[in-house]
Amino acid sequence: MTVRVLIADDSAMVRSGFRMILDAQPDIRVVGEAADGDRALELTRLVRPDVVLADIRMPGLDGLELTRRLAGSTRVIVVTTYDMDDYIHEALRGGACGFLLKRSGPTLMIEAIRAAMTGDMLISPQITLRLLRDLGARTARRPDEPLTARERDVVRLLAQGRTNAEIAAALFISTATVKTHVASIGRKVSARNRVGIAAWAWDTGYGREP
Repeated sequence: MTVRVLIADDSAMVRSGFRMILDAQPDIRVVGEAADGDRALELTRLVRPDVVLADIRMPGLDGLELTRRLAGSTRVIVVTTYDMDDYIHEALRGGACGFLLKRSGPTLMIEAIRAAMTGDMLISPQITLRLLRDLGARTARRPDEPLTARERDVVRLLAQGRTNAEIAAALFISTATVKTHVASIGRKVSARNRVGIAAWAWDTGYGREP
C-alpha cells in the first residue's frame, strides 16, 4: 500500500525538501502541499491523504488547531522546530499521531509515517519521557470501568514506549489483539491516542513495573 502524504508548512524550502525525501520512498507519495493551515484543511478534504505532516507556526490555522480539526479522521504528525512543553502537550492532547523535531532528520520522519499507518507513534528522542509523565497530570483519574489484567499488562508496556509488535511479542499475543486492547483502554480512560494512554498510565501508577 502506498501512503498518501500532505505537507503543511509555510516554508517552500521545507516543503520541497520533505517532498524530495518522501517521494524517494517506494511506499510513500506526496499528494499535496499547503503553505498555511486553512489551505491544508481544504486540501485534506479534497485529496484525502493518509497522513498530514503539519508545522506548528503557520498563517491562518496553526498546526495545533489543524491537528484538532483533523483528529479522528486523518492522521497528523506534527513536525516543528520548537520543542516547547506547551506545544507538545497540546499537539498530543489534540490527537497528533507523532511529534517530530525538524532536526531529528529524514529517517525518523519516514519511520513516523509508517508507524502512524500501523497505529503506532513516534516522538523525537530529544523529547524526554518526562513530558509523557507530565502530560495529563492534572486530569488523569481512575477509569470508570476497571481494566482487565491483560489490559494492565498492555498499559504498562505501552507506557514504556513499546510498539504494538513489541507488546505482542512480550505478552505472546497477536498485534491485532494488542490493538483491540489499546482501543478498549483508550475508551475506558478517555484517551484519544496511545500517548494519552501512556501519560494517564504514568500519572495513575499503571505505567510502573509491578
